Amino acid sequence: ATASTSTFNVGGQPTATANAPAAGSTSTSALTQTMPGTPRTASSRKPSSLRHTSTVVPAESISFSIKRRASSPSAREGKYPPKTQQRLQIHGTLPMRAFRAHTVTLVDHVAWLFGGCDDKGRWKDVYCFDTDTTHWFHPDTLGDVPPPCRAHTATLVDRKIVIFGGGQGPAYYDSTYIFDTTTRSWFCAFFPHSQSPSQDPESNAEVQLPASQSQNPSERPLHPAPRRAHTSEMASALNDLWTIDVSRLDPTSQSTYSSGGGSFGGSGASGGLRWSLFETQGEPPVPRGCHTANLVGNIMIVVGGSDGRECFSDVWCLHLDTLVWTRLNLPLSHRRLLHTSTQVGSCLFIVGGHDGGAYRDEVVLFNLVNLQYEPRTVKGKPPSARGYHATILADSRLFVFGGFNGHDVFDDVHVLDLAGAAYLPQAMSFRVDV
Repeated sequence: ATASTSTFNVGGQPTATANAPAAGSTSTSALTQTMPGTPRTASSRKPSSLRHTSTVVPAESISFSIKRRASSPSAREGKYPPKTQQRLQIHGTLPMRAFRAHTVTLVDHVAWLFGGCDDKGRWKDVYCFDTDTTHWFHPDTLGDVPPPCRAHTATLVDRKIVIFGGGQGPAYYDSTYIFDTTTRSWFCAFFPHSQSPSQDPESNAEVQLPASQSQNPSERPLHPAPRRAHTSEMASALNDLWTIDVSRLDPTSQSTYSSGGGSFGGSGASGGLRWSLFETQGEPPVPRGCHTANLVGNIMIVVGGSDGRECFSDVWCLHLDTLVWTRLNLPLSHRRLLHTSTQVGSCLFIVGGHDGGAYRDEVVLFNLVNLQYEPRTVKGKPPSARGYHATILADSRLFVFGGFNGHDVFDDVHVLDLAGAAYLPQAMSFRVDV
C-alpha cells in the first residue's frame, strides 16, 4: 500500500458504501451443523450490562473498563470502583432479550438493532440505542415486517437499511427487506429467481450455473439463493459474488422488476433494486461463511471464516474495478470465524470470534497500509470471549453488542474508547495496493 502519514483522529468514521451483497449455497446447512456454538438451550444468561472505558490512556494503548448494572454479581461484590460504575448510565426501554447473530446499524448517533436470537427463540423486533445518551428505546414499526431471523445482513443506504437473507431454525431466507429509519416502515422487495437466456438483454449465450442455484440449465439466476452467515459485501457459503444496485432505491415505487424489455410483476415490486451475479477473475477464496468483509476504497477485504470443518486464517482482497481476487501473504495470521471487523482509519479492528478451538476475547488490528497484522496493547477488562456479536464505530468509540460463548447468550454492551489513541500517527490518505 502507498500512504501519506499525518496525525489522525481514530474517531473519524469512513463513509459507508453499500454495494455487492452476499451470496452462498445450500451447503450452508452442513456448515451450521458443525459450526462452533450452534443453537442450544442455555443453562443461564449473563446479566445485562454496559461496559465503558473510564480513563484516557497513553497514545500507545487503548483501553477497556467495566460498568455494570447494580443487579450484576460484580457490582454487588464491589469489584469495580464506584466512580467507574457511575461514569455511564443506561436507561430507557431496555431490550427484554439477549442478542446473538443480530445486526446493529448506525444511523447518525442511533444504533438500530434488528433480529437475532437467544435461548428463548428468534426475533423480528427493532431496538434503538442512542450512542450519545446510552438510551434504549423500542420504536413501533409499520409495513411488511420480516419474519424472525438470525445471521442476516444489514447494509445502510442513505437512511434506509437493506436486510438480506438470514434464517429461522432449518429455514434459510432469500428475501430482501428495506427498513426506512425515518418513517420506521418496512418494505419487502419482490424479485424473480431466474430467467431464460433469451430474456437477457446483454447476451444470447447460455450461462453456466452452480447446480445449487438452478435445476434447469436453460435458466440463469436473477436473485441469490437462500443463505445465512454471509456478509453484505462478499459471497459466502460458496464463492460466488452478487451485487445489488441500490442507486434507484425507492420503497414507495410500485414498479415491477424488469429485464430485457420484460417485466416480472405479481403481488410485489422491486423498490428500484436489482440483483446481478458477477464473475470474478483469479483464484477465489474457498467456500465459506462466518467471515467478515470490509470495503476500503475499491478493495474488498475478506478475513477468515469457516467451511464448517476448518477455521480459516487467510485474508483476501477483491479489486472491484477488475474483479480480481488476491490472497495476501501474511507472516503472522489469526484463525477467526464469527468475529467482527470494523475499519478505524487505516486499521481494521477485529474483535472476538472463534479460532476453531475456543471463543476469543482479543482485539486484533490489521494495518491497511502494509496489509499486515500488528501488535497493539488494549488495556482494561475486555468483553468475555464471544462470537455472534455486532460492532459499530461511533464518535471515537467501538461499541460491541451481545454475542454468544457456546453456552450463554449475552445482552450486554461494551465500549472500547479510542480517544487515548487519538494522536497516534495514522495514514489519513492511503491506497490499498494488491
